[in-house]
Amino acid sequence: MPDDVLIAFDGSPLSERALTYAIENFSDATLTTIYVINPLESVIDVEAGGLPVADDWYDNAQARASKIHTTATDIAAERGSDLDTVTEVGKPAQAILEYAEDHGIDQIVIGSHGRSGIDRALLGSVAETVTRRARIPVTIIG
Repeated sequence: MPDDVLIAFDGSPLSERALTYAIENFSDATLTTIYVINPLESVIDVEAGGLPVADDWYDNAQARASKIHTTATDIAAERGSDLDTVTEVGKPAQAILEYAEDHGIDQIVIGSHGRSGIDRALLGSVAETVTRRARIPVTIIG
């Protein structure tokens, strides 16, 4: 059994399933959810919303991260579990892998996809990249 489990959590239904899976299957481990602020998304938002969006993108991203962390801790609390939360900035797959390596993570749990449609096509599959590059076990929840 792993001692430290990292769960990629973006608030999507599959990330919620990934968190539930980790809570149920790694109850003795230290659980940490990670949410990655992707600056590429800010470029898309600025293109859609103009310069006023550009001025506030990071504050808006931090507020979204806070809401997502609250959702994760609420899910864990409903199941009688505690977890740590962390926010990183960068490319999601790379940030997840770097965090795991830098913090001695033994296992990663991730939903098979968090996005759908054009976002998934533009941004690629985070789960696929994490799985291919991880040096530790990765559980993909579909």
